[in-house]
This record gives sequence, structure tokens and C-alpha cells, in this order.
Amino acid sequence: VQLQASGGGLVQAGGSLRLSCAASGRTFSSLVMGWFRQAPGKEREFVATINWSGGSTYYSDSVKGRFTVSRDNAKNTVYLQMNSLKPEDTAVYYCAARIGVIASNSRYDFWGQGTLVTVSS
Repeated sequence: VQLQASGGGLVQAGGSLRLSCAASGRTFSSLVMGWFRQAPGKEREFVATINWSGGSTYYSDSVKGRFTVSRDNAKNTVYLQMNSLKPEDTAVYYCAARIGVIASNSRYDFWGQGTLVTVSS
């Protein structure tokens, strides 16, 4: 599975961004998709995950209520809508895919390259 994330950029605090991750190489609709992020000098952390149908999602406490993960299986794409952004959301954001059930750990089978999100104060 190849994953290509896009949509990062520079935004002011309180603003919004939508990240996209396009997948290829395997039946997308069979995959659990996840978003992770890594801030400078910190370990990679879980952000959100969504099951194959989009009917089940799970978020980290730090983004719950502000971020929304969704997917379009017809377009082989998963999205991360990020609202009310804070400077502490600044990080490289990665999309990932796994076979099985949704998970908040890093045991994902496939990883994309990151896209940088910078939130200015």
C-alpha cells in the first residue's frame, strides 16, 4: 500500500486545515486508517483512526472535539479536518494503514510520508 499525505501548511491559531491521504496498491475499503503526528523533539503520537466503513472512529484526548477523521472509499482517500488549531498542534502529520481493527497504537502496517502543519500564535 502506498500512502500520499497532503494539505499541510502554515495557519494561524484558531484556524483550520484539512489533510488528505490518498492510498493505492490494495483494496482501500478493507483498511483501517490512522493519523499520527510528530512534533519537533517529541515522539510520534496517535491522533485519530477510522475503521473500514467510516462508522467507527477514535481520537486522542488532545484533539477530540476539534479534529474529525473521515474517508471516501470511492476516492481511496482519508481526511483529517482540523479546526480550532493551536500552536501545540504544530507537527509533521502522517497517515497510516493497517489490516484489522482500529487501534491507537503505532502497530500500523503501512505508512505515508508526512506533511508539515505549522500553527502560529
